[in-house]
Amino acid sequence: MFFEKISKFRRSLAFRLTLLYSAIFAISSLLCFLILYEVMISKIHARTDTVLTTKMREFSSLFTSRGMEALKDEMIGEAESAGTNKLFFRLLTSEGDEIASSDLKEWQELGTSRIALKRVTEGPVIESLKQPSWRHKARVLYGSIGSGMVLQIGQSLRDDENFFEDVREVFSTLIAIAIPLVAIGGWFMARRSLSGVEKVTQTAIAICDGAMQMRVPLTGGSDEIDRLSGIFNRMLDRMQSLITEMKEVTDNGAHDIKSPITRIRGLAEVTLTTGTSLDDYQTGMANTVEECDRLLKMINTMLEISEAEAGVTTLNLSKVDISVLIEEACDLFQPLAEEKGLPMEINVPPKCFVFCDKERLQQVIANLLDNAIKYTPSGKIAILAEEADKEVMISIHDTGMGMPSNEIPHVFDRFYRADKSRSVPGSGLGLSLVRAIVQKHGGEVEVSSSPAVGSTFTIVLPKTSPSR
Repeated sequence: MFFEKISKFRRSLAFRLTLLYSAIFAISSLLCFLILYEVMISKIHARTDTVLTTKMREFSSLFTSRGMEALKDEMIGEAESAGTNKLFFRLLTSEGDEIASSDLKEWQELGTSRIALKRVTEGPVIESLKQPSWRHKARVLYGSIGSGMVLQIGQSLRDDENFFEDVREVFSTLIAIAIPLVAIGGWFMARRSLSGVEKVTQTAIAICDGAMQMRVPLTGGSDEIDRLSGIFNRMLDRMQSLITEMKEVTDNGAHDIKSPITRIRGLAEVTLTTGTSLDDYQTGMANTVEECDRLLKMINTMLEISEAEAGVTTLNLSKVDISVLIEEACDLFQPLAEEKGLPMEINVPPKCFVFCDKERLQQVIANLLDNAIKYTPSGKIAILAEEADKEVMISIHDTGMGMPSNEIPHVFDRFYRADKSRSVPGSGLGLSLVRAIVQKHGGEVEVSSSPAVGSTFTIVLPKTSPSR
């Protein structure tokens, strides 16, 4: 059990982020230290070189003004004053033969660079030396102080190397202390940053267990995790809404499909039990076929709505003259309107074009005209079309029974039927199909209605519908 917890801990994102934070800190600190270390070495060497160059000029002036003996005395005195283990002087010929020197007891194996002797005529030559018997490196300068005379000055880098060693030890100590502290801080930062993800995870687990009402608590901040939580909650709200709609559709669909199936069974039973002639059986079968067609039409309409809302319906877009399409629909429904004594007023502009699926839009206008005629006992039907820069509006107005304001938000729901409309045959799917098709075209459908005044359905379509 313990090892399982350790293994789970090592696989956690917080642990990996902590390692990443610590590694980035360690590498960044090391790089900064190396850069600073090299800069310090360069600066200190430059300072040492300046000191050696200054001494070389002083000795050159001394040799010129006071001669060889004064130079020898000054070399010995200067070395003893600074410490013979820290500083030495040698006077050489241009071939490298020693003329005079300070105490070189601490500088065994001190050699002479032939390359430096050749280049000294061009200016002072400085190099770093390290012999096996030396504990520390030395910075050595070769400089010409007269014709055929070369002065070699060497200074031990012991103090500098001791300083750098102290710096390295201090850095090692600090980094050894800092990395655990950074790891602890990184762990808390990672846990705090991932706490929102953990909340989302726990909420998802709870929802999987059936708690559909659960939501991720928000902090009210504007960070990415809080935005993710907000979007996750919106997704859950949408899912719950869809589940509720599916349940309502299933319940309503089962109820509405049950009715025609019951009628079909009743017709068949009545025909079998009371039919005495061929005409009785033919009549019963004809009624059964009619009810089956009605049931199939309802099922097909439900499938069309589901496909349109799910985005799987393919639109066959083409440039359609809305004026012609409306006139054709009105011609089709003119006989039905005349039977009820309802005049149809058409007010559409000539040559009003929209990119749409002609058959689907015909369904929309046909459903709206059918409803307008069906629920208007007297008065008139008016069809209006208006054209704007980027959209076309089609309005179908009737003077029928109308609807109260509390029913208007539900008229596009599947199987919803207002109280007054229940006396008129219908499935309650026509307006749902209208909205699904219009939205598939990238448009919107609106309704305004008042009881005993009438209803107006307005379709707003973009002239260039998206191909979906």
